[in-house]
Amino acid sequence: MSSHRKARSSNHPFARHALRMGLFAAGAAGVAGAAAAVPAQAVTGTAHAAFASDHVFSHADRAHHTRAEDSFTIRQFGTVNAAGVRNQANAVSTGCSADDHCRSVALSFQIVTIAGERTHLNAVNLSDAANKECTGCQTLAGAYQFVVSTPAPLTLDAGAGHKLADIHRRLDALTRSTLPAAELKQRVDGLAGEVSAVLRDAVAHAPKAKAQPTVTLHRHLDGWPGH
Repeated sequence: MSSHRKARSSNHPFARHALRMGLFAAGAAGVAGAAAAVPAQAVTGTAHAAFASDHVFSHADRAHHTRAEDSFTIRQFGTVNAAGVRNQANAVSTGCSADDHCRSVALSFQIVTIAGERTHLNAVNLSDAANKECTGCQTLAGAYQFVVSTPAPLTLDAGAGHKLADIHRRLDALTRSTLPAAELKQRVDGLAGEVSAVLRDAVAHAPKAKAQPTVTLHRHLDGWPGH
């Protein structure tokens, strides 16, 4: 029997942590592949609290040898005084063998834009890949959370939207590919780098203020075999 579990939040080593962390608690994740969000800003533009949760789940077994799910969400909250955002990917392979192996892939990209100079933020980013009595199976879960913080509200323009849509299409193709887990990780990391570049270009054109705009990437990959 082989088993593996790991579900701890981890930040990309190159991520910048300029966002102020507060006490606003994020709620529980939803069902497989579900996404939930609470609007952050009224028509008047008054700052409000905001919450978003995105969760992808994939389960492969003897009846369904290959399962692949991905999510690519963009949350533009405007001015908020508190925000809780959660991004989670879970993949499970169970009951298969080396001669009859399974493949389960779950990948979630979450982009969140918030504005304000004293925003309390709680950002949770988790992934968990588990093999249960599944010799020779490939299981990969990846959670990528991009948080864009600007002093004034930032709306991604059409150019940025087209670029992100293209990355989303390529993420779909990668998720459903037959690439080995190690190569798949590298390719998905490459797409995450492209997302960061698009967002950094967007904030470069944001209105100037005392507080500098930031793009922070939280990345967590969990996989079997290898890490």
